[in-house]
Amino acid sequence: MNFLKSFSRTVDAINERVGSAVSWLTTVLVIVVCYDVFTRYLMRNSSVAVQEMEWHLFALIFLLGAAYTLKHDRHVRVDIIYARLSSKGKAWIDLLGSLLFLLPFCIVAIWASQSFVANAFRVMETSPNPGGLPGRFLLKAAIPAGFVLLLLQGLSLAATSLVQIQGRPEGEEVPDD
Repeated sequence: MNFLKSFSRTVDAINERVGSAVSWLTTVLVIVVCYDVFTRYLMRNSSVAVQEMEWHLFALIFLLGAAYTLKHDRHVRVDIIYARLSSKGKAWIDLLGSLLFLLPFCIVAIWASQSFVANAFRVMETSPNPGGLPGRFLLKAAIPAGFVLLLLQGLSLAATSLVQIQGRPEGEEVPDD
């Protein structure tokens, strides 16, 4: 149990740092969108690179911020039943949901994205649009990276839920088995 708690704390710390860093991209995204709107509608000039930058930033925020969202329990969930459960009942739902749905989905997404990302790196993929951004292969690398972070956070959630189901208070030390 001590290993599970230590693992969970480490993963939580990693995703907290990544999430905090990624949150700054939302400020950058707002600035880029404002610039795009200003130049498109007031200056009557549009840039493919600026529009692509909006999508690239959004993709990074979504992919790399998903684990942070899970860590803070801010993901979308139907709370009709969950909200009425005891803390142990919620822990069971979190444990089973992680093991049966979240972790397998992350594994499939990581596995399925490998050749996609490898091909992008092999050809050093860039935007197919004239005036588009270079380095699209780097953006595609965020797909498995984001799902690895989400997988780790799912494992942390499962570990935390298992500790809670065992009924040990948060501060109580558990002897190694």
